[in-house]
Amino acid sequence: MSGHSASRRLKTGLFLACMLTASLGLAACSEIDSMFGDETSDMSASSAPSPAGGAGEAPPLAGGSTSALVATITPVAIEAGPDTGTGVNKTIQTLRGQMSGLETKLAANAQRLSDLRNAGAQAASAYQESKARITTRLQVGTTKGNPELVSEWNSAQTSLDSLSGNINQLGALGTDVTADSSTAHFVLDQISATFNVSGAVDEDHRQLSLLEDETSQTIVLIDRLLGEISSDVQRQTAYVANERSGLTVLASAIKNGELYGGTPGIAASAASGTIQLSSAGTPLVVVRFDRPNVDYQQALYAALNQALQSRPNASFEVVAVAPTRGNAASVQIAQTTARRHAQEVVRSMTDMGVPASRVNVASSTDPAAAASEVRVFVR
Repeated sequence: MSGHSASRRLKTGLFLACMLTASLGLAACSEIDSMFGDETSDMSASSAPSPAGGAGEAPPLAGGSTSALVATITPVAIEAGPDTGTGVNKTIQTLRGQMSGLETKLAANAQRLSDLRNAGAQAASAYQESKARITTRLQVGTTKGNPELVSEWNSAQTSLDSLSGNINQLGALGTDVTADSSTAHFVLDQISATFNVSGAVDEDHRQLSLLEDETSQTIVLIDRLLGEISSDVQRQTAYVANERSGLTVLASAIKNGELYGGTPGIAASAASGTIQLSSAGTPLVVVRFDRPNVDYQQALYAALNQALQSRPNASFEVVAVAPTRGNAASVQIAQTTARRHAQEVVRSMTDMGVPASRVNVASSTDPAAAASEVRVFVR
């Protein structure tokens, strides 16, 4: 028995080493089923894995064919064996039946991943097309609240919602594959334990050795599929979160009929007018409401974008500054007006994607102020 165990351990070790070599993209030392390779049963020949059309490819974000996303998997062939009539052989037949069921589920789960990837790619493509049409119209100029752009924005939102649903389905698929992985490991443990059960014949041990190799190979494929699903979930979650923020900015841009941050030098040109972009240690932005309909959004967006690039976790304090000229009633009116302007600026900031939890509002007065101002500080 000791000689057989040593041989079995050596064979299993060589098999796992070959799988590791193949996963690194090197020539494999034995012909084994790769996740997307051809079905083989002879483990004495040499082959290399075929990554074409594999599950590791990232879906295109816009346009292009999704045919490369089709993930197919060739199940490991679970070889049948003759019934020797022993109790050990009955156990082997039960374990073999479990592995055959896992092979069927493995192929089905790989197809589910393919379907979800294709659906996600189509949703991402539709989203990018809607987004491109919106930004193009905004770049050349359009009316405020253009209903055509509102409709495009709603379409983009629907596509992004589809991607979010796709992530949830990927998570459910990952749960199913994790359960299959646990079952396969349990079967492998049962196979190892069965070698030590008395009353077996040589044919029983031959079948056990073969089933052990098939189970080890299946575990590698299941774990690889689980890794691909996990990578997809992480990548798509980050993508959707980033695009949600971008959609918020686009909604505000549609409302105002212009694309924020699209014009080089906008901050500098605005600084000479009613917007002042200040140096370090002073307010990030000062908006002077010295006339009706002050156009400050472009410069505010540019300043916020620059600040968040330097400090992604920055928070902001929006201070309503009122002049102190005139009698008490005039000062009171000026303070109320300044607070109203501050709330307007806060709404613009949240429309641009700044979380409301990172914005604080305060009030102040300044004898030197000629009109109500809103000063934005980085904290």
